[in-house]
Amino acid sequence: MPALVADVLKPGSLAALTQPTLTAEGLTLRPWRLADQPVVLAAYADPAIQRWHCRAMDEDEAAAWVAAWPERWSTETRAGWAVTTDGDEVAGQISLRSLQLVDGQAEVSYWVLPAFRGRRIAPRALGALAGWAFGTLGLHRLEVRHSVENTASCRVATAAGFAAEGVQRKALRHLDGWHDMHVHARLDTD
Repeated sequence: MPALVADVLKPGSLAALTQPTLTAEGLTLRPWRLADQPVVLAAYADPAIQRWHCRAMDEDEAAAWVAAWPERWSTETRAGWAVTTDGDEVAGQISLRSLQLVDGQAEVSYWVLPAFRGRRIAPRALGALAGWAFGTLGLHRLEVRHSVENTASCRVATAAGFAAEGVQRKALRHLDGWHDMHVHARLDTD
């Protein structure tokens, strides 16, 4: 059955691009490197990152996580960047998850390492990623979903211009049970 609405982006739109390095007010968002594995391992040992991202990793899993990003890009399922300071020290991560090119939408995920929290790293990175996703890739909509209990993520989304849209009741299971999820979104027209 033929579609009556054209694709926002044709399959292959992301894979045809070389993953860029992005800059944002003293930060650099760059593709992950195998040498970043110890930072990823440390990140997923942090209780706050474990709580909101619902995962932990051992050394092999962290190495596999880092190594998987090029394939995720080429298969157009996800796109992820290490968020680094001017000195190329990894401060966090940001990624496009649930990437749907045909619909022109993606969900954004991010975390910041404990030593870098409180410096507006996540909202700056989120703003840079949104600018690229809308301006270069051509997405129409980006979403941030977080537990209603994660007030820090709410502040990040709001600071990056993602409007609050509502709450999805009991939409994601965390270690302590089902959480209501707050949804923020930013459109290419915002």
